[in-house]
Amino acid sequence: MEDKIDVLNPAEKIIQFIVVKLGGELYGIDIAFVDNIVRMQQITRVAKSQEYYVGVINLRGEVVPIMSLRRRFDLEEIDYTHATRIIIVRMEDQSRVGFIVDEVREVVDIEESTIEVPNFKLDEKKAAYLAGIGKKEESLISLLDIQAVVEEKKKA
Repeated sequence: MEDKIDVLNPAEKIIQFIVVKLGGELYGIDIAFVDNIVRMQQITRVAKSQEYYVGVINLRGEVVPIMSLRRRFDLEEIDYTHATRIIIVRMEDQSRVGFIVDEVREVVDIEESTIEVPNFKLDEKKAAYLAGIGKKEESLISLLDIQAVVEEKKKA
């Protein structure tokens, strides 16, 4: 009886995403992972880290590593602007990491049934970071797999 599905009220699962701009593309970050959004600030460099990590910041007494999504996705570096933000995400293991994005656009609700996994050949490196493509009105949003973005690929 506990596994009974309510067919009279088929609730569509809605997932909220923060839409960010990176280059000319829109990316969605599942809001369940987002801990904070902060303005660009002084970043302290850390020697011998991966090239896409730009350093660390002190966020209310906690040292948080900061990753450039432009570097991670092999995009051309640009100067930071007044719209540049750091999205602080909390991972499943409760650690935090920040992503530098060009701009934060909005929060959108996307029905889980409208999220599609691309069935065409993508650049292998970038495809590894995508959880799917979300549709919101006329826009298509590349939805990021946060764990994949943060984790280093293991060499076989």
